[in-house]
Amino acid sequence: MSTTTPAFDGGHQFINGAYRQGRGEEAKRINPATGEISETLRYADARDVNDAVAAAKAAFAGWSRRIPADRSAALLRLAAELDARAGQLAAMETAQTGKSIRMSTEFDVPGTVDNVSFFAGAARQLHGLAAGEYGAGGTSMIRREPIGVIGSIAPWNYPLQMAGWKILPAIAAGNTIVLKPSELTPGTTLLFAEAAAAAGIPDGVINVVTGSGPVCGELLVTHQDVAMTSFTGSTAVGRRIMALAARTAKRVHLELGGKAPFVVFDDADVEAAAHGAVAGSIINGGQDCTAATRAYIQRPLFEEFAARVAELMDSVVVGDPTDPDTDLGSLISHVHRDKVAGFVARARAAGATVRAGGSAPGGNLAGGAFYRPTLVTDAAQDSEIVQDEVFGPVLTALPFDSDDDGIRLANDTAYGLAASAWTRDLSRSLRASEEIAAGCVWINDHIPIVSEMPHGGYKASGFGKDMSQYSFEDYTNIKHVLLGRDAAAHKEWQDTVFRSR
Repeated sequence: MSTTTPAFDGGHQFINGAYRQGRGEEAKRINPATGEISETLRYADARDVNDAVAAAKAAFAGWSRRIPADRSAALLRLAAELDARAGQLAAMETAQTGKSIRMSTEFDVPGTVDNVSFFAGAARQLHGLAAGEYGAGGTSMIRREPIGVIGSIAPWNYPLQMAGWKILPAIAAGNTIVLKPSELTPGTTLLFAEAAAAAGIPDGVINVVTGSGPVCGELLVTHQDVAMTSFTGSTAVGRRIMALAARTAKRVHLELGGKAPFVVFDDADVEAAAHGAVAGSIINGGQDCTAATRAYIQRPLFEEFAARVAELMDSVVVGDPTDPDTDLGSLISHVHRDKVAGFVARARAAGATVRAGGSAPGGNLAGGAFYRPTLVTDAAQDSEIVQDEVFGPVLTALPFDSDDDGIRLANDTAYGLAASAWTRDLSRSLRASEEIAAGCVWINDHIPIVSEMPHGGYKASGFGKDMSQYSFEDYTNIKHVLLGRDAAAHKEWQDTVFRSR
């Protein structure tokens, strides 16, 4: 099992096209799969953040004036660069997060490359409304214009993909960016920025500052020269981001927590639903805001579904994340593993039944932040394990009776990021897709995402969209331009203000 990650000898900051050492405190990064120190880094401080914002501000004038074809060509070169570095990126992603190498190789890296390719094309499709006459004497048109410097904060669960989701719509639209990755997982974000420089994206367009939230994150959000903040993380921190951003009245884009329901109607294919529930609940160690976390099964199918899910969970291979045969690697840290275990322990103490998992493995995995896939039944709908985000490989399963009950329970949390419904009935499918309050509703599947479709939530899961053409709604300003066609000194509408004498 690998215990180290490649060293960033130049430092863990990427500012104005070059690596450099931070000027903040020193920190040690732990490999979550082994518990061993993998590298030492120095965080950014306020001076580094200010330098990064200044570099992005200086680069904005040139980058924002590039024609769409030029920005598109640069992104196509970036896609090729990332594809050429796929092995390095996958190894780094697994080493810093503990996720399985299969996940990094087959999902994270190719998904990011595809996202770059999509935005290379989308950069050439930034259109406003066609010109037209909507009032007497003038022709109106719409311009979409970049906002300026974007200050983004990305999470630790999908470091590479989240770097792409933050960077790509911003720069495709002509903005420049300063991105703060999680201090736990800066590696692939730095490699992304390095690849962008190699692809010919100008210095200062993409900057990365690695540091703590209270220092780097808060300065980015409140910085006078940052025009917009995009944040992915917990709902609690998202509320803090909104409050900070209000000081400078900047635009805010938030992708926050989730507690995705998984609704199985009594006509569903139980085998398909069980496989979908296991895959959807343990993906990325369950550290996914869209992961299946609350399974609601119509009562006639409940026992069959629960038994099959427990059987499948028991067959999941938990182990060395660098082994291609491993299904489930470690969680992000021992602290987080203990948080997940605490949810399960409290649920058990309150009378819930643990049908599978419910513990950390021992043996040669004892030193890592591992936790077995876990199925919990008999929990109360208002219990914390049903209502709160566990962010681990834990699925709760509860029965329901009528279709009305299933939809009601699906909506019975503060969150609304994603959901799925399992049925062979077209009417049920349409009803679920309409009435479940979530930014994405899958039918007879759970988790798949594509670059062409938006990702974003309802309710406490935030607002704004990642991926797709819809993301440009957040990363562009809409300007109305009116071209007056009447050269007369006096316009008729002016009579409502003063009459010409």
